[in-house]
Amino acid sequence: MNRFLQQVFLNNTVEDYLWTAGIILTVLIINKILSRYLAKLACKLVNRTFKTFDEYKFIDLILHPLSTFLVVTFSIIALYRLRFPTLLNIFIYKYSLQQILLSIGTIIQLITLTWLVLRIIDFISSMLEHRADRTPSQADNQLILFFRDFLKVVIGIVGLLMILHFAFSFNISNLVTGLSIVGAAIALSLRESLENLIASFIIFFDKPFTTGDLVKVQNVTGNVEKIGLRSTRLRTVDKSYVTVPNKQMVDTILDNVSLRSQIKGEIFLNINLETSPGKIEELITSIKGYLAKVEQLQAYNVLFTDIRVQAFIVMIEIYTPPIDGAQFNAIKQQLNLFVLQTLEKLEIRLAAEGKPIAMVP
Repeated sequence: MNRFLQQVFLNNTVEDYLWTAGIILTVLIINKILSRYLAKLACKLVNRTFKTFDEYKFIDLILHPLSTFLVVTFSIIALYRLRFPTLLNIFIYKYSLQQILLSIGTIIQLITLTWLVLRIIDFISSMLEHRADRTPSQADNQLILFFRDFLKVVIGIVGLLMILHFAFSFNISNLVTGLSIVGAAIALSLRESLENLIASFIIFFDKPFTTGDLVKVQNVTGNVEKIGLRSTRLRTVDKSYVTVPNKQMVDTILDNVSLRSQIKGEIFLNINLETSPGKIEELITSIKGYLAKVEQLQAYNVLFTDIRVQAFIVMIEIYTPPIDGAQFNAIKQQLNLFVLQTLEKLEIRLAAEGKPIAMVP
């Protein structure tokens, strides 16, 4: 039996092959148990920081990448026990098969490690989001999402550099120096993207708006659904999904409708010049009486503002609290209908060349 174990095949004894296969097989058998135990051990450490810790969600997120990482790592360690067969010592494009296989194993190991770290970042961000949901402000929620995406990009870059260093033996210091020069050239060509990235930091720290706010920028009005590293996504009234570069959100005049203390509406009536002052006064009195009964209004003005060559100008202003757009439109509609009915009742005609009845929010 001992003689059989000491027999050599491809530069390794049967005993070495059996030990290597036994280690890999053992890891495959106990992998789930071991990875679950390590995940629960990590739960105890994290649970000290987060009182509302979701153990099942944490294990579900990291169990698969952790088990894959353990299998790959222990398999590489076990294979190191074997000598690479001389028969397979061939070269492909100046690289030996041994180097190629070692690089592939290192790449797989580093990819699974990066995957594991990204899953941990996802879990921590979800825990912070759960805590942020308890606060009335949405600023902390969007800040968490922003830094989650930012950290993922950083971890991805670090993982790539580690692969280049450990798998392909690249000198990272020289690579970083070279990248800094190349980065300067790329920065000039990607100036607009960098400006959008800087603008995203300005948005998060200056907080001109947060997720859920109704904003108006240039000719676009919509609710903020997501603030990313490069752009902000808006959902318009007609349910379109508009992407606006962050630089435009910072550099242009932005109206945060959600932060208005009041919503203003205006009507300009261009009255025919043949209308008597008495009828204009009666029109103003009727409109004021109607507006006094509208409970949603905080204030209103009805004024005979100007006398022009084409028409007499009567201005109506209404102010409501920050209400839903549909409610405000309903108030506008009822007021417009009342004005038309009153004009018809008093036999007042609008100026032919004047502006039509229009309300501007």
